[in-house]
Amino acid sequence: MFDKPIDYKTWILVADGEKALFLENVGDGELPNFEIRRVEEQENPPDREQGAHRPGRLGDAGSGHRSAVADTDWHELGKERFAASIAEMLYRMAHRGRFEKIVLVAPPKILGEMRQHLHKEVEARVVGEVAKDLTNHPVDRIEQLLAA
Repeated sequence: MFDKPIDYKTWILVADGEKALFLENVGDGELPNFEIRRVEEQENPPDREQGAHRPGRLGDAGSGHRSAVADTDWHELGKERFAASIAEMLYRMAHRGRFEKIVLVAPPKILGEMRQHLHKEVEARVVGEVAKDLTNHPVDRIEQLLAA
């Protein structure tokens, strides 16, 4: 899944739109040993529980018809905001020297959203990206998948 070994002291961010695991490889490239350094979670209920009412309707000009207006997808918006906040956390951690190298692991949409918000200081430390959702895997399984 990942084309090169993850070096000693390299951090691994495993995230989706609601949870982020900050891991550090305390092993080496041959025998990785990921330890959890931080866990962030955001409560993000399904959209149906966040919406206030039915989608609105607008009258079409001159035809007498009414068209539905798409309501905001609050669940997706929450995921995008969480990705931006993770990017901000990474900046603060990088600025404090918490990590020198990092691998980003997230579903493609979240990875793209995070990438838009990454500071240059963090971008310079990214040594790899994996576009997969691994947040619900145990740490030892993440090790196996990234080392394979």
